Amino acid sequence: MKYILSIDQGTTSSRALIFDMQGALIVMAQREITQYFPQPGWVEHDPVEIWESQLAVCLEAIRKAAIKPTDIQAIGITNQRETTILWDKKTGQPVGRAIVWQDRRTANDCEKWIEQGHADTIRGKTGLMLDAYFSASKIRWVLTHNEWAYQLAAQNQLAFGTVDTWLLWNLTAGAVHATDISNASRTMLFNIHTLQWDTDLLKLFGIPPSILPEVKSNACYFGQTTCLHPEISIPITGMAGDQQAALFGHRCDKKGMAKNTYGTGCFVVMNTGNSPINASQRLISTIAWKINHQVTYALEGSIFVGGAVVQWLRDELQFFHESSEVEQLAQEVTDNGNVYFVPALSGLGAPYWDPHARGMMLGLTRGTSKAHIARAALESIAFQTCDVLQAMQEDLKHPLTLLRADGGATKNNWLMQFQSDMAGIMLQIPQMKEVTALGAARFAALGAALPDFLSTDSNDSLNNTFEPNTDSIDRNRMLKKWQQAVSLCRQWHITDEL
Repeated sequence: MKYILSIDQGTTSSRALIFDMQGALIVMAQREITQYFPQPGWVEHDPVEIWESQLAVCLEAIRKAAIKPTDIQAIGITNQRETTILWDKKTGQPVGRAIVWQDRRTANDCEKWIEQGHADTIRGKTGLMLDAYFSASKIRWVLTHNEWAYQLAAQNQLAFGTVDTWLLWNLTAGAVHATDISNASRTMLFNIHTLQWDTDLLKLFGIPPSILPEVKSNACYFGQTTCLHPEISIPITGMAGDQQAALFGHRCDKKGMAKNTYGTGCFVVMNTGNSPINASQRLISTIAWKINHQVTYALEGSIFVGGAVVQWLRDELQFFHESSEVEQLAQEVTDNGNVYFVPALSGLGAPYWDPHARGMMLGLTRGTSKAHIARAALESIAFQTCDVLQAMQEDLKHPLTLLRADGGATKNNWLMQFQSDMAGIMLQIPQMKEVTALGAARFAALGAALPDFLSTDSNDSLNNTFEPNTDSIDRNRMLKKWQQAVSLCRQWHITDEL
């Protein structure tokens, strides 16, 4: 038997999954990684922990599957995007913690660049909003605040990478400093039209070109690793950011097909074909993938706090011990009791892009219970997705009727039905839950020319389908209340300054 190893390094955990040539998931190993919050709005990871945990789960998955490293034909990598790591090229030692995509420390810097009139230029070149979410301002922050990084850069000894690049560097023992085009397109330094690192943007942010990785296609030979066995080299042949990998895993390979991943955040992504859309509704145009010489683009709405709101109820408010308990708790009440929860715990992403917004609960009374708050928290995930879907439909000038979904929250049937009701569209949940890892495996199979794996249709069968059944008046009433809550939430920073 031959297999593909999929590395899935996410915001909260490192995972390794092994697929057989029929596309069936054989085994998965997972370890949570530490979240650091040194200041309000700051989110960090330890790069060494990211690498060591990822290597550990790869070895664990091989042991659990009872296979030999020689049975692995190819490795695919998918990763949390935008998270920024810088390290010494000679020693491989990070200059500090990784600055996570959720981190908002550079929000004020981004506002200054906006005031200087750079937002339209950046959007025109990269398809992105000028926001702290993306990597460029994070790199600039490290170069400004970390003397060691500054000195290494001056000596052409500093390396930058998103998590994919960091893993590839370590897997190849420092032999390969490269990224794929989907991850490069999330840095706010990559021109999605010329398909090159943009000289003007590098000058704007004061970032030396010497720190940047080589940009490759998504399905190609990246390098090889002996980390899984000292005498066996295994090729790494696929790599993509997690949301692009999920789009590919869902087989959304035709223009107009869309998916939403319900993870720590929520990410609605639509295939827009061979050219980027000039988004007018504050969504972003990005690169989905490049295969051979053909680039496919996508339209995306990024929601910063999706499943993270349930983690917050679990960890900070201690509403329950396991995240899965939220569904039962929410169903203890018949409605939300007029409670609305805007989970702007890291600001608001698409379509608002408001870094100063802060989380807010409205409509509380003496009769409000934990169940009402849990229900409002779940509803907020669906409401935020509705905001993005509405903006996407306005950009596309036609309605969406179908959304494919994956991620941990798709196990919550109540939430999925509520999402279908509020959005007024059909949701399809595949039987294969690990769509992101499957997408990375599909890229790896392409890069390694494994046609048997690519012909499989194991992820095409559906586990569940949800269709809208809520009266449109009720839907409109709830969405209007939600919009009112968002408006109040966005005014909080004004009050805070008085």
